[in-house]
Amino acid sequence: MTQTTLQTTTRAQQRFAEWSIDILVYTVVLNLFVEHHRAIEIDSFTISIFTAVLLTALLDLIVGVEDRVSGYFKGKETTLFRVLGVVVAFLILFLSKFLILEVVDIVFGDAVELGHFVDVLFLIITMIVARKGVQAIYVWLGRTGSSAS
Repeated sequence: MTQTTLQTTTRAQQRFAEWSIDILVYTVVLNLFVEHHRAIEIDSFTISIFTAVLLTALLDLIVGVEDRVSGYFKGKETTLFRVLGVVVAFLILFLSKFLILEVVDIVFGDAVELGHFVDVLFLIITMIVARKGVQAIYVWLGRTGSSAS
C-alpha cells in the first residue's frame, strides 16, 4: 500500500533550492572557464565556490533591480516611457558587468581574475544559459507526471 502525501514548499525553501542550484551551476561554469579560458583565473576551488556565492547574490540583486525598473516603465502607456524602459534596462544590464568586476576585485583581490568586460560578459551569459538549462530540465521532470515511490 502506498500513501500519497502532498508536501507544500515554502518560499524560503524555494529560494534556498534556487540558490543552491545556482551556486553549484556557477561553480562548475567558473571552474570550466578557469580550466579553458586564459583570462579567467581563480586561486583555488574553495575561492571559486565563494566567487559563485558572490556572483549569485550580485546577479540576483541586478536582476531584481532590472525587473523593478522594467515593471515601472511597462506600467506607463506612452511610447517614450517604453523606449526609455528598454534603454534603462539595457544600461543596468550593461553597467552591471563593471559592478561585478569591481565587487569581485574588492572582495577577492588578486585571488580572482575574471578578465575584462568581454570575458565577464561571456562568463555571465554562459552562467545564465547553464542555469536556465538546469531549470528547464527541472520543469520538464515535473511535467513527466512520474512521482517518487
